[in-house]
Amino acid sequence: MRLFYPNPEALQALRGSQIDVSIGIRNEDLPSLAVSQDAVHSWFTTHVEPYLNDIVFNHITVGNEIIPGSSGNYVLPVMQYLQTILDNRSLAGIKVTTVVSGAALGVSYPPSSGAFTLEASSTMSGILPLLAHRGSPLMINVYPYFAYASDPVNVHLDYAQFTATSPVVQDGTLSYYNLFDATVDAFIAAMEKVGGANVDAVVSESGWPSDGNRDFTTPELAGTYNRNFLKHITSKAGTPKRPVAYIEAYIFAMFNENQKPDGVEQHFGLFHPNMKPVYPVF
Repeated sequence: MRLFYPNPEALQALRGSQIDVSIGIRNEDLPSLAVSQDAVHSWFTTHVEPYLNDIVFNHITVGNEIIPGSSGNYVLPVMQYLQTILDNRSLAGIKVTTVVSGAALGVSYPPSSGAFTLEASSTMSGILPLLAHRGSPLMINVYPYFAYASDPVNVHLDYAQFTATSPVVQDGTLSYYNLFDATVDAFIAAMEKVGGANVDAVVSESGWPSDGNRDFTTPELAGTYNRNFLKHITSKAGTPKRPVAYIEAYIFAMFNENQKPDGVEQHFGLFHPNMKPVYPVF
């Protein structure tokens, strides 16, 4: 399970569950944390340390989709401070990383030409060598829905929903049947160009809204995407560039969110707030 920030009620509920938890640092907290080791130590002792005995933390994410951007330069120093804390406590099982979206890619087609934007490259060239050295992954958000909804003439539904029966994109010797794999491999190609050749990618978000944008968003389409996404991940097929590999991945999101802006952002949940499923996933 991924928590975007240290929500005490959620953390309390997760005690003793044996569910792996990825916990995030909010973007707005990064400027003050980047100031010193002491600031990050205070954050850790408040939000992580009290739960170490009965919650399995697998990642701490430093910022969410903050690269590229003016605050991206805060990410690396906070990551380094956190890594020092984990090293001092012999907590090698917790990996420090950050989360980037498709906005960080300047080139995504064909996948082998994947490259970060100039601004993102400047930041990622410092972060990726650290991830490689520590054996930590980069977290990426992958949403075929947005590509399909913005250009349904050229991005076909079967390519976006894992239902194509023949290759849609041929990239040299690699055949792509779905946009998810193509996007992940574009990120991997981009990572290779800035010191991240041996860094794994964890898909920190993927999903499909069930409402909010006419016929592009129905419970049927959302259910089809997430069921096929789950099947694809658990098959351990990997991607054409990195085949037969398990990709750790997270469905966005657990619940519909009525406090988000009107439109699709309210409708990515698997469940309504009353715990009833929006559509069957399993």
